[in-house]
This record gives sequence, C-alpha cells and structure tokens, in this order.
Amino acid sequence: MQHLPGGDLVETGLRDLADGVESVPALLVSIGAPRLRRLGFQVLNPISDPELQLYAALGHEYGAAAHSRYNALVAAW
Repeated sequence: MQHLPGGDLVETGLRDLADGVESVPALLVSIGAPRLRRLGFQVLNPISDPELQLYAALGHEYGAAAHSRYNALVAAW
C-alpha cells in the first residue's frame, strides 16, 4: 500500500488501531473506516468521535495552524 498516496498513513493507522495506540494516523483511519471497510480492509477498534479527537491532537501539535492541517488531512478521506 506504500505506493498509493496516503498509503503510509493508512498502514500506520491500521497497525496503531490494532495495537490500541491512539495516533493521528489511527484517528484518520477511524474517520475513513466505513470507506476502508467497503474496500476490503479490516479496521479493528476504530476510535469513537475521531474528528474531534484529531482536531484536539493537531491543536496540541500545531497550535493556530491546526485548522488548516486538519482540513488538509481530512479532505483526502
């Protein structure tokens, strides 16, 4: 999947969810879980309310730039 745009984020997010790790990639995969499942991916333990948690995580990391970073990441899902 590494050869696809965003494939590294999906792989990391799937692995993090399976391991119970809450990370930005895990939150993104949780947001995209319905689409990923329709494509045949097994999404284990998606995080509830991932949009809110992603925005909060980005706020801690990027401060005032969190909004644009959030929009850029979520637009692909």
